[in-house]
Amino acid sequence: MRLLIIIVCFAFFSAPVNPGPKEDVHETITSQLQAFLKDDFEKAFTYASPSIRSMFRSPENFGRMVRTGYPMVWRYQEVTFLEHRKDSRGRIQDIQILDQKGKVHYLRYFLTDTSSGWKISGVEFLEPADYSA
Repeated sequence: MRLLIIIVCFAFFSAPVNPGPKEDVHETITSQLQAFLKDDFEKAFTYASPSIRSMFRSPENFGRMVRTGYPMVWRYQEVTFLEHRKDSRGRIQDIQILDQKGKVHYLRYFLTDTSSGWKISGVEFLEPADYSA
């Protein structure tokens, strides 16, 4: 009997833990940011939602938009994940990002769940006052 309990406990605690939506969202954002650092816009584009992909039509157009509109995302030093929540359209993840010049930016990512995982459907700038103490 004692051996059975040990086996059951071992099986329970050694079973793989499936990450939840929050961890999956973090992975999606992190993977896209890493692709930007490598100028791999083709890979970065795979993390965009179908609506974003249809809007920009190509990784090159998408990359041009990121380089000009979101340079702090294209070339960042550090990322901190802040508030995460669910809404009717998917997930919302706020981040703090430190750019190459040492300036702090706050961004809100919107993600939608697709058959191939969480995809980024939008990003907006937040006011620093939203996160100041």
